[in-house]
Amino acid sequence: MRMIRVALAMMLGLMADHAGAQTGESPIRIVLPFPAGGVGDTALRMIAESMRVQLNRTVIVESRPGAAGRLGIQSVKGAPADGTVLLFTPIAPMVLFPHVYDNLAYDPARDFQPISQVGTFDLGVAVGANVPAKNLKELVDWLKSHPDQAAYGTPAAGSLPHFFAVLFARQANLELRHVAYKGNPQAITDLIGGHLPLFFTSTQDLVEAHKAGRIRVLATSGRARSPVLPEVPTFTEGGYGIRGEGWYGIYAPAATPAELITQLNRAVRHAVGTPEFGKRLTALGVQPTGTSPEEFSRIQKSDSELWGPVVKASGFRPE
Repeated sequence: MRMIRVALAMMLGLMADHAGAQTGESPIRIVLPFPAGGVGDTALRMIAESMRVQLNRTVIVESRPGAAGRLGIQSVKGAPADGTVLLFTPIAPMVLFPHVYDNLAYDPARDFQPISQVGTFDLGVAVGANVPAKNLKELVDWLKSHPDQAAYGTPAAGSLPHFFAVLFARQANLELRHVAYKGNPQAITDLIGGHLPLFFTSTQDLVEAHKAGRIRVLATSGRARSPVLPEVPTFTEGGYGIRGEGWYGIYAPAATPAELITQLNRAVRHAVGTPEFGKRLTALGVQPTGTSPEEFSRIQKSDSELWGPVVKASGFRPE
């Protein structure tokens, strides 16, 4: 009986130790500053589950939308710099917004410490059946000869597709009118119906209609062809030496100690590097990366230098 009591006590002790490892430290909360759902949310939840296992801590995903992502980002800026509150965000709030908003309540470079880029995605330009162009050169020629049709749609004003379209128009010496939609569905419906000549958005959002033959994707914006549309050339291949990649990344508040950043970076890169993560994300149109904090910082700085002049040239100001 005594041996049974000792064995039971040892089992209870081990269970307590395991529970302590899970609950003895504060949970890690990763803020998504946009509504739940979509590619970013899917990627983040996969990362959070892997981090839970790697760090032996509870990891919570918290969606905090509002003000185009700015509210959630500001909440992380003011959080304790102890590794318990992190930020998961696409490119726009950290690269585009400083050039768009005059009084942004955060400074991406000053207020946040990069942990790791998670993955990249490219953009595509598509035309409807009423536009005869089969490639970029034919598209540019058609737009110049039909100035009344020289309009393009994007899923939102001030978005990466919006500014990439501005970059393309400058490169092709085109005068284009911008039609801002609230998301992709209505724009793609208008594209199919012949009410919109061309549309710029993330490549993945164009795949279904393109493969069904209802629209034609003429080019994609990455360094290499998109894995979801490998038959479609890049803008560079089409004769226009431009590229534009979006990305997702993870950040901590700026004063987070270096040893914590290293630990978190290791956990994120482990998650991103698993075959299952790569397979699922690639199917969603995102190429997994996983970078060092230093490399991610350089990417952010380089992209800011790329897009700043484009934002200025667009003349866009938020309402």
